[in-house]
Amino acid sequence: MSDTGLVTIASEYPVKEAIDRLESALRAKGVAIFARIDHAAGAASVDMLLRPTELLIFGNPKAGTPLMQANQTIGLDLPLKILAWQDAAGKVWLTYNDPRWLARRHKLGDAAKPTVEALAVGLANFAKAAAE
Repeated sequence: MSDTGLVTIASEYPVKEAIDRLESALRAKGVAIFARIDHAAGAASVDMLLRPTELLIFGNPKAGTPLMQANQTIGLDLPLKILAWQDAAGKVWLTYNDPRWLARRHKLGDAAKPTVEALAVGLANFAKAAAE
């Protein structure tokens, strides 16, 4: 984890396909998909260029509610999200907030550690499934 709390991994797939794969993996585990945002399409709608960039917003109240019970400010960072983006060299990356960093940011305390750890492992596994 970086000082910013961001985790970034390389993807073997183009942005759209990586997000398609992520969405499929999440749905297969019963995780709700709240939104899919195509930032490049948004940029194009105002005649601006942006390399492929898509955000998937997802979550599960069973996992998120205990964290919000610990400190409701984590609602700023929930539901969870993963960004797929293409860099200037054409390489695709997946980036997300590390739940452990979010727990520190929002001072969730020791009682939230098992949930936070489960979310961290789950996010890493979903990102890997989408990227590889």
